[in-house]
Parts: sequence; C-alpha cells; structure tokens
Amino acid sequence: MREESKISRRSFLKNSALAGAIGTVGAGNAVFLTSCEGKNKLVPLREPGTYYTPELPDLAADGKPLKAGVVGCGGRGTGAAINFLSAANGVTVVALGDTFADRVESCAEALKKEKNIDIAADRKFVGLDAYKKVIDSDIDVLITATPPCFRPEIFRYAVEKGKHAFLEKPVCVDAAGYRTIVAASKQAQAKGLSVVTGTQRHHERGYVESYKKVMEGLIGEITGGNVYWNGGELWSRYRQKGWSDLEWMIRDWVNWTWLSGDHIVEQHVHNIDVFTWFSGLRPISAVGFGSRQRRQTGNQYDNFSVDFEFENGIHLHSMSRQISNCSGNVSEIIHGTKGVWYSEGRIEQGEADETGKAMEKPFQGKVIKNLKGEVIWKYDREAEKATYKQRDPYTLEHVNWINHIRSGKPIEQASETAVSNMAAIMGRESAYTGKLINWDDMTAAAQNLIPEDLDFVKKLGIAGYGDDTPFRLPEFIPIPGKPQGNQTR
Repeated sequence: MREESKISRRSFLKNSALAGAIGTVGAGNAVFLTSCEGKNKLVPLREPGTYYTPELPDLAADGKPLKAGVVGCGGRGTGAAINFLSAANGVTVVALGDTFADRVESCAEALKKEKNIDIAADRKFVGLDAYKKVIDSDIDVLITATPPCFRPEIFRYAVEKGKHAFLEKPVCVDAAGYRTIVAASKQAQAKGLSVVTGTQRHHERGYVESYKKVMEGLIGEITGGNVYWNGGELWSRYRQKGWSDLEWMIRDWVNWTWLSGDHIVEQHVHNIDVFTWFSGLRPISAVGFGSRQRRQTGNQYDNFSVDFEFENGIHLHSMSRQISNCSGNVSEIIHGTKGVWYSEGRIEQGEADETGKAMEKPFQGKVIKNLKGEVIWKYDREAEKATYKQRDPYTLEHVNWINHIRSGKPIEQASETAVSNMAAIMGRESAYTGKLINWDDMTAAAQNLIPEDLDFVKKLGIAGYGDDTPFRLPEFIPIPGKPQGNQTR
C-alpha cells in the first residue's frame, strides 16, 4: 500500500523554535582498559569530573519497563530498534511509523523474527505525519531514524510530548534544523529528558578511553587534526513505475541534499564529531571544495576536502569521498604538542550496503605516539574482549541511554552533536559555493532545505523522470562561484 501526502513544509515545521546557545549535561564514571602508559608528568587538558564519560556495562541496569516507538523503519531504524531491545531487560517496541507501508511491515517482520515481538495493526502508522501518531501513542521513548531532514521537527515534537529520544545522526541538514535541535535540546534539559544521538564512537570503549587519555594530557595541547571518510559508493534507488517525485526521492534519500545533507553531513559527520568532541571547540570558519564524479542518482557531490579553523586558531583538515575502487580510509588523527593520537580505522574498498556497515573493517587499534613516532599508549582490545561480552557500540549507546533514563540522571547529547553537524554543513556550503563560510553567518542563516511544497520537483524544471524514463542527472547541481538558484551543468 502506498500513501500519497499533500503535507507542506510549513505544516510539517509548524512551531519550530529559534535559539543560539548550546550545552550538554550528563554524568557517570567507568573503568576502562589501557596499556603502554606514558611515563612523563602530564598536565591535564581538563580535570577529571569536568568532562563526561559514559558507563558502558554489557547490559543496562534493570528498572522501569520502557515502551519504545520507532519512526523511520528502514535499515538503520530497524537496526536501532534491535539494538535497543538487546541493551536491557524490560524493554519493548510497541509502535512503528514510516512514510511507506512496506517499510513498516519489513521492520515488524524483523522484530518478530529477531526478538519475537508482535506489533499490533493499530500501532503501525504510515505517512509523513506518522511520527505524531507514534509519539502520541502510549510510548515512553522514541527512536527516530528517518531521512535526516525530518529529524529536527520530530525531535521537537517528541520533547514537547515529554518523550526521551534517540536520534540517529545527523540531527539536521540545514541552519533552520540546527536551530530547532538546539531549542528542543534546551527544552529536553528543562524537562529532565534523556537524549542520546547515533554518534556511536561516543559509546565505543576504545574511543572513550582515548578521549580520557587526551584529556589527561598525554598528547599535550591539541594543535590540529585530520579526519577521513573515504569509501565506496553507497546504495541508490532508481525510480520505479508508479512512484511520485516525492516517493522516489525519499526512497533514494541518501543521494539528495535536501533529505540527507550530502555525505559530508550524513556520513562524514562521525569523523568531524570526534575532533569537536576531543577538542571541545567549535569551528569559526570553513573553506572547502568538492565535486561530483560518479554518483548515479540525486544531486549531491561525491567528494569533499575542507579546511576548518577553530576558535583558538587551530585547523582541522576534513576529507570525504564516496567513489568505489579508490583508496579507502575511515579514521581520525589528533595532533598535540607532545604527541599524536590515531584511531587507525580503515574500510574495505568497493560498495556498501544501505547502512554502510559492510564497508567497515575492524579497527586496528587506538594508539598515541610521541613526537619521535614511538608508541606510548595503546588501547588493549584483547583485554576488552576478555572482560566484556557486549562490544557493539550501536548497542552500547542504547545501554547508556536506558541507564540514564532509569537512574533519573538525564543526559542530553543532541546539542553537542549539533556542533559537529553544523561544522559539516559549513563545509558543504563552502564547497557548493566556493566561499568561506562563517559559523555566525551559517547558524543565523534563513536556510531551510525542505521544500515549501513537497510536490515540488516538476516546479524546478527537472525533466525526464516519467515512470518509464531512465534516470538522468538533474540539472540543479551546485557549481562553485555561480549564484545558487541559477545553476546548470
């Protein structure tokens, strides 16, 4: 069954708020595994107790039963639902919502097969407004993994209704969405709600322990960094007979800027986020470039290179690519006055599945080297394997979320994620326009990528997309140095 919607952007984004300040809350301590400690006297970047690290047991503590609703029932939403169910006892999923009925049914089938959970027929909601029906049903917590452009308004509505929320990354694709996330985050804090985002590196023990070592001063003062997500082409959906313009684009969302934010926002935000997390800084400007070489559908670029300048004058180089059969690298490097931290992540070359997980190799290790290139600390993965059963960060982020909800000690990560998200948006806009993009200008911009009329494609003059017409590249692809809105290939 397919449902056409005449919903407008104005009705979808009704009551979105504006705000400017950001912050995070949370508390907790954990025991982590280390080896090869440095012997020099360290000067901490931050004193213990002034920064947050999560507790990451195998399973969340028992407590109040929790009923979840899932909005966005594709591969990542289904995966997040199963991660939630694997993270604790006494949790369940009771409601599903998606733009398309087949997505709802496929998610329900997976939950039945994997976790023996039956979703009642009257708790399966379809359409662009399905999120409201899920949130208004009898749930305690919301898991949202829709196309990214819809997440700010869904989060705002969930907070309004007093629901704890898990938001997949990215949390926004434009300036308007950023402000909505920041405003809703403040409201979540005021209401004592727990909000965790899908930046799973914050819940991978090797990253958390690395963060602690950097905070302890093992690399000295941070002087800059390099972050990479260079991998293969992602999936795409060609238009099928009977699909409207809107249905096709949402099913192919990972290739359209208004839906995904482009891959620097949708995917590479993970790596940018590691630097903003470790440094505690926000970018003040971005200058970058990119291009479109081999992407098959949509209107996005498939490579970016961006120079970010941060508040204290240090620089971060960001590189991302989605082109198959090229050198692959997914990793982060942070430079300091005494040494360098390496995440040493890598991926296989070639195509990925819808979630991107098929591309990934296991991390080779987290290490710190001194300025002579000698290893002075290395995360002990073997000790982690011997100590913990649960090592999947996609599940551990739900363990942490549930623990905060049940303990009554709220955590709020959306505003922190919004900083790295906005950095990625700045990089995208610089590449698209060829201009230097400032933080202050971008966060205050009127930019809202969701079209006012969601039956909009024909009005842009993008022709050649009839039911039986093979896909052709759209005319509207950003060209640096040309005014936006007056661009042709």
